Amino acid sequence: MHVVVIGASVAGVTLAEALRASGHSGPITLVGAEPHAPYARPPLSKQVLDGTWEPDRAALRTASELQALGVTLRTGATATSVAPLRHEVVVDGDPLGYDVLVLATGVGPARPVLPGRSVHVLRTLDDAVALRAAWRRATSVAVLGTGVLGSELASAARKTGHDVTMIGRSGRLTFGTVGALLSDRLAELHRANGVSLRLAPTDPSTVSADLVVAAIGGRPRTDWLTGSGLTIDDGVVCDATGQAAPDVFAIGDVARWTDPSTGRAVRVEHQTNAIEQALAVAATLTGGPPQAAPTPFFWSEVHGVRIQAAGVFDADVPLVADDDEPRILRQPAGVVGWGAPRAFRLARAELTAVTTPA
Repeated sequence: MHVVVIGASVAGVTLAEALRASGHSGPITLVGAEPHAPYARPPLSKQVLDGTWEPDRAALRTASELQALGVTLRTGATATSVAPLRHEVVVDGDPLGYDVLVLATGVGPARPVLPGRSVHVLRTLDDAVALRAAWRRATSVAVLGTGVLGSELASAARKTGHDVTMIGRSGRLTFGTVGALLSDRLAELHRANGVSLRLAPTDPSTVSADLVVAAIGGRPRTDWLTGSGLTIDDGVVCDATGQAAPDVFAIGDVARWTDPSTGRAVRVEHQTNAIEQALAVAATLTGGPPQAAPTPFFWSEVHGVRIQAAGVFDADVPLVADDDEPRILRQPAGVVGWGAPRAFRLARAELTAVTTPA
């Protein structure tokens, strides 16, 4: 069985390793659009950006390590179309046959244009290297965007002594799968750490800053799947096992897995979720014991506070604090920990036990 993985980040690498660990001996081809060996993205906005790590420390596996696993790595290669009925994907203009195709192409950042200003984004290793060079020369930073990456960038900038302004449009701060339910808490946390917030619609060009970095979200990399027959709706829509079509799966940021407890297709942009999905698909492909669909999980650290979330959240239902542990916030199908990792582990386990089908 030839398994072709389009996308050479943590989801794709984890899948390849899990297949080998589970006894799969057939060929595995890992296709990545970037020229680099696979690397982890979370350190880009933390250790690489602040200079704690050199860029090569973010590597997940070297080409030689993957070769030793019997994985064919193709870097700097672009997939442009897929024909599920023919079991072919076109890479750099040539058809590549597969028995199983796994899509792990992630998301691409939105890139705003500000007349007369250079605007950085942070998604790739090359982005991080360019941003770090500009970061070192700046004393003030304007962060466009009020999502998780925006909060992480603001936190990192304050840690390195920069003056920081966060600029949004919606009037709210958001946190991954939790949406805007933590907005007031996040705003209070940022202000307490010296971040200036402009959450109402603001013309970014009126903000004085040495450096502008945009973290205004992105789009799943699915344009190349037009005409494939796959269901595309803010990502690749999958069942609860990650299957999008016969012999086609999707994992990681690009994938919307159906949550069996709610019937909703959920897309989670987080490394932990990508790893869990990759392990589940590897078990499916190698005939291992059935894996429960991973409970959506998300976490970040902002100004030293670890914020964790598990489950599915309803934007119209407020979070309610536990009587015994006010740093644990709940909804019927979701739980949040605010600077309470130990209590959150217990709450997450309880949630998983309740929402996992028998």
